[in-house]
Amino acid sequence: MMMTSLYGSLVPFFLLAALMMAPVSESRRSFREIVPNSGGSHGESKGTQWAVLVAGSNGYENYRHQADVCHAYQILKANGLKDENIIVFMYDDIARNKNNPTKGIIINKPNGPDVYHGVPKDYTGVATTAANLYAVLLGNKTALSGGSGKVLNSGPNDHVFFYYADHGTTGLVTMPVGGYVYANDLMKVLKQMYKAKKYMNMVIYIEACESGSMLQGLLPKDMGIYATTASNAEESSYGYYCPGDTTDGDPSKYDTCLGDLYSIAWMEDSDAHNLGKETLQEQYLSVKKRTNMSHVMQYGNTVLSQAFLSTYMGQSTNKVSSVPLEELFSSKSWAVPQRDANLVFFQRKVQKAPKGSAESVEAQKRLDEQIARRSHIDRSINQIVNHLFGGSSDASMLTAVRPGDQPVVNDWDCLKTFVRTYEQYCGRLSEYGMQYTRAMANMCNAGVDKDRMEAASIQACSGKAK
Repeated sequence: MMMTSLYGSLVPFFLLAALMMAPVSESRRSFREIVPNSGGSHGESKGTQWAVLVAGSNGYENYRHQADVCHAYQILKANGLKDENIIVFMYDDIARNKNNPTKGIIINKPNGPDVYHGVPKDYTGVATTAANLYAVLLGNKTALSGGSGKVLNSGPNDHVFFYYADHGTTGLVTMPVGGYVYANDLMKVLKQMYKAKKYMNMVIYIEACESGSMLQGLLPKDMGIYATTASNAEESSYGYYCPGDTTDGDPSKYDTCLGDLYSIAWMEDSDAHNLGKETLQEQYLSVKKRTNMSHVMQYGNTVLSQAFLSTYMGQSTNKVSSVPLEELFSSKSWAVPQRDANLVFFQRKVQKAPKGSAESVEAQKRLDEQIARRSHIDRSINQIVNHLFGGSSDASMLTAVRPGDQPVVNDWDCLKTFVRTYEQYCGRLSEYGMQYTRAMANMCNAGVDKDRMEAASIQACSGKAK
């Protein structure tokens, strides 16, 4: 199997010092939260805990993202958060999918428990859009289209946990329906939330390829937000608990990855601990150690990482899992780059179909279509770069990475236009093709305008979307 190992009661002095060095407004916002009382309580804050959980994909081959979000819900629910304060985005096409060997059940690890039961169906199907996500975060019911109508009714004393899992690329992440979530648009929403006093402090966890690009050079340190990402701004994140070479057992019978490495790392860490006794920083270090195939990053106000997890995720005296965390740390053998995880699914279908059967023919056809689509994207992007800059600049335009303190692109409207123009003439980027938005950002940074983008896309794809 080609994908199994690819890419293969006194406040501590240092804490006071960190607070004294922080801007005054930041210190005022964070002090009540991060100075814990004895026994692992939430500190002095009496605010409400809110959570927004987002699975940004659909399709059975992307099983892992919805499984991650369902597991996250179970952790929050078990630790005392109320359904009225947990808002879930998931397309909801996995549990009863014809490919699911356990109908009505979703698991997030081999032989794991059902994480689907009880999950609120707030925004499913056509309601899983970027516009609805922004409306939920801003508490703007009038801007919603479909869904349960539940929004963040949070205020200045409340704590917000925002978790996103799906495909991403340079400067954007996806949603199941409609347009992408661009980093600058998400940042505008976060700034509006801050201005409207929608939280005391906020924690963001992002699972996606190049997820660091959503925050790099963009998230200020004085907005009361602490964030971690599955990867930096230039590398893949990884699917986890993926099928191996065998044809029996779990997770092979599911034919798809059951989770994502970074997500599994933070959730199984949460399962194994009393959240009132572990800080965000301690979890970050644990997750960073286990997520050994990409670089887990921190952004925003890192002083807030001294808070207990219970500040955002609630607290129960009972662990969700009794498995020692050390036993959960494992090798790279079950990890697959996010952009290749769908190939695992299609290859499994080919391997398992009876030779010569109609099922085998259909499975091979779908695999061939995936490979052909990848070849088309590779070819068209390279032709566009060559048309605009000549062959000598191809490599640098495709791979050049900006310094870590800079956003990935200067002109976000240019990047959005480039993506739209390419998709108009060459077809949807797909999770595989999304890797090329770095090249698009680099071309924007080099001054390419809309007319030249369009001409190059037409030439590369003959004016017809593939």
